[in-house]
Amino acid sequence: MKQWLLPLCLWLSACTGVPENVEPVQGFELDRYLGKWYEIARLDHSFERGLSHVTAEYSRNEDGTVRVVNRGFSMGEGEWQEAVGKARFAGDPGTAHLEVSFFGPFYASYVVAALDGDYRYALVVGYNRDYLWILARDKKMPQAELAQLLQKARELGYDTDQLIFVDHSGEPSGSRQSSPEQSR
Repeated sequence: MKQWLLPLCLWLSACTGVPENVEPVQGFELDRYLGKWYEIARLDHSFERGLSHVTAEYSRNEDGTVRVVNRGFSMGEGEWQEAVGKARFAGDPGTAHLEVSFFGPFYASYVVAALDGDYRYALVVGYNRDYLWILARDKKMPQAELAQLLQKARELGYDTDQLIFVDHSGEPSGSRQSSPEQSR
């Protein structure tokens, strides 16, 4: 039984690391980062597959952690889907490396690898090169800023040809609008 304990611990700790050659943003100010972000692009993964109109909203919990609400519209289901989790700093609060959990005690890396000075555009990665998101404060972002983040992602070794650009156009057809509080 103890044979699986060491590999499990090593695997779990690897999920909270930073990919090689990726440096988290320094001088990070959480209060400026809080609020609503629109997902502009992402690498495909099962927990967001088929979702459009994806947003992430960050706010402070009373215990000092960060409340994370990810929300998107599933065309296949014809409804909004939501995941609520929490994040905490992996170390120094001035370093944009957080650990986020949606499943109990299991955490994964949330690394802000690029962020403009006005906190309007961000490049976020996970613990390996399978996870990448481009976020913006608005549903669309200027082409010049998008090109800069795509270039940064390529320089860090991410396959930007595999990115999915998220549809934020119009209101999802047949959607049953609900607030995050109603969908819990």
